[in-house]
Amino acid sequence: MAAAAAAGPVFWRRLLGLLPGRPGLAALLGRLSDRLGRSRDRRRRSPWLLLAPLLSPAVPQATSPPCCLCPEGVHRFQWIRSLVPEFGVCSSHVRVLSSPAEFFQLMKGQIKVAKRRVVMASLYLGTGPLEQELVDCLESTLEKSLQAKFPSDLKVSILLDFTRGSRGKKNSRTMLLPLLQRFPEQVRVSLFHTPDLRGLLRLLVPERFNETIGLQHIKVYLFDNSVILSGANLSDSYFTNRQDRYVFLQDCAEIADFFTELVDAVGDVSLQLQGDNTVQVVDGMVHPYKGDRAAYCKAANKRVMDVIHSARTRQQMLHAQTFHGDSLLTQEEAAAAGDRRPAPDTWIYPLIQMKPFEIQIDEIVTETLLTEAERGARVYLTTGYFNLTQAYMDLVLGTRAEYQILLASPEVNGFFGAKGVAGAIPAAYVHIERQFYREVCSLGQQERVQLQEYWRRGWTFHAKGLWLYLAGSSLPCLTLIGSPNFGYRSVHRDLEAQIAIVTESRALQQQLHQEQEQLYLRSGVVSSATFEQPSRQVKLWVKMVTPLIKNFF
Repeated sequence: MAAAAAAGPVFWRRLLGLLPGRPGLAALLGRLSDRLGRSRDRRRRSPWLLLAPLLSPAVPQATSPPCCLCPEGVHRFQWIRSLVPEFGVCSSHVRVLSSPAEFFQLMKGQIKVAKRRVVMASLYLGTGPLEQELVDCLESTLEKSLQAKFPSDLKVSILLDFTRGSRGKKNSRTMLLPLLQRFPEQVRVSLFHTPDLRGLLRLLVPERFNETIGLQHIKVYLFDNSVILSGANLSDSYFTNRQDRYVFLQDCAEIADFFTELVDAVGDVSLQLQGDNTVQVVDGMVHPYKGDRAAYCKAANKRVMDVIHSARTRQQMLHAQTFHGDSLLTQEEAAAAGDRRPAPDTWIYPLIQMKPFEIQIDEIVTETLLTEAERGARVYLTTGYFNLTQAYMDLVLGTRAEYQILLASPEVNGFFGAKGVAGAIPAAYVHIERQFYREVCSLGQQERVQLQEYWRRGWTFHAKGLWLYLAGSSLPCLTLIGSPNFGYRSVHRDLEAQIAIVTESRALQQQLHQEQEQLYLRSGVVSSATFEQPSRQVKLWVKMVTPLIKNFF
């Protein structure tokens, strides 16, 4: 009987290979195969949770045959390239950073040596001395570019959120005005304004609270052909004692080109900061909050998707040469030859989420990864703000992989100690966490789904992403890293970007594993006793209000 049960999923999977032209039927059979494999674990689960894998998006079918150079554990993710461009790189060009100070010093160093372009996308730029130090680095590099014997064509492009970047008298805009005034031909500052904050709503919602409607949340820092992907903003705490994640992609020209084009695209549909601190729309562009919303979103969708489609086409052509060309070399052979492209051992997939523009790539890929995680696989998922969408919660509770979810304890939540209503936000997160923990317990899933709280004296926690360990593996082969928090805002309101890194390099896998371990080492396992602590007592009004406002933070 056990052998027959095990053979069932194999039978269905073999049928998939006979259906190359029937992706819909193939996906359905894949779901049936998964359901057969899960049947033994479902006796204690809600019947609605059993439907979670079926209700999630079907796995997109790869448009090219499996690559013989990719091991079985890696090429299973090549379906992602049917949605976004795939960038093959050598793992030696990928470095995982571990601390805010390392992140800050690397950015300053990269700015100082930039010759062609500096592109920075963030929620906002702070106004303290460390942020000024960053601005001074930009100014110095721009000055050198003009004074050089052979002046360079260095361009600086900065993308921030309009509402967050305009808060207060001294703000991101005033920090950048001197650069804009001194180097008007070389510096561009774009301020994204969500199309959902308009009309009477825009007039009535006060400053700071208007940020809840929607934001530019992408965090990309790019210097010539090198890129830092992170969840960190350009603010002093992110340079000192606010823990995040960061990955440095060094000398990866195609990836740098893609993110330059992406930031340019979002910049084109944003307001342009002028030297007199006013803003203007790009010529011919619909105004984000004064113009027709549908027309604006349609234009923004086209502008961003054109970037994704053109990059995907370029990379498909390069993929054919890189993966299947006759001249492909191993890294050792390429090093000896010195002038031919080595075989990549790592693949980068940019995942974009801009629901206001009907772009849902990150959501589709994340849900599919959670759906397809097999029995014995381990998923380490972290977020600074634990407020998973219902779809993500259902998948965590209704699939077979083991989950260890790292979240911020109330004391390291970024809103801890805030004035006014914002000060109650950590308590709201505790309430959401407790509700989820109760659901885990009611389904008898405590062994498979574990919550852990990060705590570090004097620090706050902002790390987000996931690491995927395949069944039987002690190292991760895939990570997601970037700006999304896996919550309602990330999926539905804000502009987000992260990358999926898939690697067969043991050295890079060890880097990722060490990153995961270092974060989780500073955590404690959540149990029923956790919520009995005095600091976890949530006031009644917070419990009553949380369901009404949870989609805004």
